[in-house]
Order: sequence, then C-alpha cells, then structure tokens
Amino acid sequence: MLLVEDDSGDALLVEEMLVDSDLDSSLTWCKTLAEAQRFLATATTPVCVLLDLHLPDVHGVDAVTRIVRSAPDAAIVVLTGMAEGEAGLSAVATGAQDYLVKGRFDPESLSRAVRYALQRKQVEQASAALRANELMAQENARLERGLLPVPLLRGEDFEAVARYEPGRAHGLLSGDFYDVVQTADGTVHAVIGDVSGHGAAEAALGVCLRVAWRTAVLCGTRQLEQVRLLEEILVAERADHHVFATVTSLAFPPGGRTVRIVRAGHPGLLVRHRAEVRWEEPRVGMALGLLPGVGRWTETELPLPEGGHVVLFTDGLFEGRTGPSTRLGEDGLLALARKHGGLPANAFVDALVEEATEGAAPYGGLADDVAVLHLGWGDTR
Repeated sequence: MLLVEDDSGDALLVEEMLVDSDLDSSLTWCKTLAEAQRFLATATTPVCVLLDLHLPDVHGVDAVTRIVRSAPDAAIVVLTGMAEGEAGLSAVATGAQDYLVKGRFDPESLSRAVRYALQRKQVEQASAALRANELMAQENARLERGLLPVPLLRGEDFEAVARYEPGRAHGLLSGDFYDVVQTADGTVHAVIGDVSGHGAAEAALGVCLRVAWRTAVLCGTRQLEQVRLLEEILVAERADHHVFATVTSLAFPPGGRTVRIVRAGHPGLLVRHRAEVRWEEPRVGMALGLLPGVGRWTETELPLPEGGHVVLFTDGLFEGRTGPSTRLGEDGLLALARKHGGLPANAFVDALVEEATEGAAPYGGLADDVAVLHLGWGDTR
C-alpha cells in the first residue's frame, strides 16, 4: 500500500483505519508525487496507491495521469474532499479504479475499495492483453492470407485447384508451399514443396522458396536450374542446418499431352483420366539441403492421356494414422482417389482431404501440413 498525502492528520487517520481493517499489507507514506514516483519505480509487487488530489507538486486529476504513466500496473484509489464528488468520478475516468471521500469511509469500506481496485486493475490488464493478442492474431492472419499464392494463369483453358491445410494450430501458413505460373509461351509451371518442421520459421522459409521459384520462372530459368537455385536459397535462409525441403517441379507445355517433372525427395503423384486414377513415380533426386551441392536431379517427361490431370500433394495427406500402428499410406491414398475418381476437380480434392482427415481423427488427426494441387488442361468432368 502506498499513501500519497501531504496532510499528516489525514495520513494518520488512514493508517489507523488500515490497522483496523482486514487488509494484511504494509503502508508506505509519501508527501509528494515525486516521492511516490521514486517509490513506485523500485516496487516489485502489485501496489495499491491511495492518492490525494491536492499535493504540493501536483493538483487535480493530473496526479492520476502521472501515476498511471509512471506505474501503469498500480491500482489507484483517489481520496477526495467532501465537496469533490465530481473530482472522484473524473479521477476514475482518467485511470483510477475507485475513490473514497475523506471523513466518510471506515475500515470496512477502505478494505473493500482497495480489494476492488486491485481486482479491477487485474481485469483491465487481462482485457488489454487479450485485446492485444486478438489484434496481433488478426494482423498475422491478414499477413498470412496475403502470402498465400494466387495462380498466375493467362487464360481459362488450364485448370488449377489447390487445397491447403497447415498443421500448426491457429496458423494459415506452414512449411508446405505451392505455386502455379503460366509464362508467355503458354507453358504452365507448377511447384509443390515441403519444408521439414512445423513452426513459424518453416512457414516463412516456405514462403521465401515459393517467391523465389515464381521469380525464377518469370525470369525464364530452366527447371533443373530452378531446383538448384531453391537449394541455394534454402541453405542461406534456414535457421538450422538440419532443415531440408522436398520439391516437385512441373511444366505443362501447350497441347496437354505431356508434363515435364523434376523431383527432389518429394512423394509421387496421381494421374487422373476420366474416372481412372493411377500412381506415378517419376525419377527422384535428393531432397534439398540434405547434402548441399551434391544433389543430382533429372527431368522426366511423362506422357498424359488427352484430358489427363496431375494431382500433387505433400506427405501430410497420407501419413495420418488410421489405427494404433497403421497409417493411410500411399496405397490407402490411391484407393481413396480411385473411390472418388469420377468427381470434378474441386470435389475430388475435397474428398481426398476430408476422408484422410476423418480416418485420422480417432488417432490424433493429421499432425502434418497438407497441400494438394490438381492440375491439367481442361476439365475432368
């Protein structure tokens, strides 16, 4: 307890009432605001300030303002004269938690006012912290939504459907990343990748790799060189040398009968043609960052049936548990895909993610991030 009062008679009265109350607290008496501020600067525990508004170095509610500025965690109970009821209300509006009229309070009302002031201050601080967290969460969500890719396509003859589910709680981005860009020659380029780990640092690295990939494509960088460039950036930007990333890069030339694929440690892919679905495993090289500069990647040209589409995904889609010691796995994912092979692209992707999620729900859900891309010329319906 801190009493800021220049009248020794009033100070003695407050001290006697404090002794007679049920408050178990020591009392420090300061005669000026400057003296009180020096005390508050060294206080290490919550303080309730009993503050007179008429002091030698300050007058009126300005005393409250200066206490709030110098000790924002302190609870304040203002002491006013009998004719200063409005001053007490103004003090509360300025930042005090309560006020008492001198000559009209007793030990019980003093105790109640002090306890109320401390409790109200705690509530105010908790509310302020909650609001600050909400604002920060909203800003982070807006930022993350802005970082999600928008496919850059020059026409409507190519179909790109994406689904993105971060594994980290309350996040919109994860270490998984994807992008789709069509260049001036009509070729559609796509990438999907997975940075190891699930935190904000991995999410930021995933965004960095995606933006670098899009820039490389728009600058005309060849596919194999794109992958080498991504590894250089990963090694330069990662916070831990154990972090690596898997990537699949694709190029769909106009005509829709082939797709060029470069894989760096990433899972295989699905090819859809009408209601038929098959699993493909193009040649694969080392994941990025495992042995920087040593990785060898090759380009595979995969024939596509007319109207055929390619479905890419990160391993979070099929690594969820479906039993105490079993996972969906690649075979299980292929079975799901064949079950829903007749669906349009959007519904097909939704069905894969939703059934994989439902199957893993009794065993902790999908713990990893999930990204799915459905790509091809025209519609699968």
